[in-house]
Amino acid sequence: MRRGGLVVLVLPSVLYLVVMFVYPFGYGVFLSLHPAKGASGASLANYFGFFGDPWQLRTIAVTASIAVPNTIVTVLLALAVAYAMRRGIWAERAITTLLVLPIALGTVLVAEVADLPRLTHNYTGVMIALFVQHFPFCFLMLLGYISGIDPALESSARVLGARPWVVFRRVMWPLIAPGAAIAFALVFVMNFGVFPSAVLVGQPAGATRTIAIAAYQQAFEHYDMSMASAIAVVMGLCQLLGLAIVVLLRGRLAATGVATVGAGKR
Repeated sequence: MRRGGLVVLVLPSVLYLVVMFVYPFGYGVFLSLHPAKGASGASLANYFGFFGDPWQLRTIAVTASIAVPNTIVTVLLALAVAYAMRRGIWAERAITTLLVLPIALGTVLVAEVADLPRLTHNYTGVMIALFVQHFPFCFLMLLGYISGIDPALESSARVLGARPWVVFRRVMWPLIAPGAAIAFALVFVMNFGVFPSAVLVGQPAGATRTIAIAAYQQAFEHYDMSMASAIAVVMGLCQLLGLAIVVLLRGRLAATGVATVGAGKR
């Protein structure tokens, strides 16, 4: 009976995963292995074409140069603000609202900036747009996670004479690390799939031609869905590689800590 109940509970999640991820990814792989032109049957021609073309291949480096530093800055700043607000501060609701409000503006806000220094049609504009879009999401996630750590742990360390930096490094960070790793992974995936920001405030034909733009151009400008699928698969594999690295590091970051969650703010 228990097994049957477990199956009923797990089945919707499995179906959702299959419909929303496994099938689209598998179908994309299938399309990528059947070029619109050239060899008949399954072929790696699209992948050879992508990796053999420097103009296409550089999109991976361009995307990484945007995604990695932006993710690091976003998570570090969100972590600093969330840590400062972990036990509540004056006008907390108003400050939280102001920090979260830009999530509704994002790219459009930066695209409308016309004064010097010019923030459109360049790398800087894309970085700012992504930060504006993803900081609120990351901040809320980390604030909820950090606020759930039992305050008694921090108080006990201070009573024993530990200084604030020692408390953070030896007590709080091992507990925060798993949540920070999850936030980093999610923000990285969103940043690596950057498309609207790179088009609206970047240089889609130059400095900010990301891998998502390359896939779009193949699909809707060259009408080659097979090549577009291959590029999308490469992008997905890069994102999965990033996730795998974060997951491997996550265990080491929190190796010395066991989170005590549930006490919340006091």
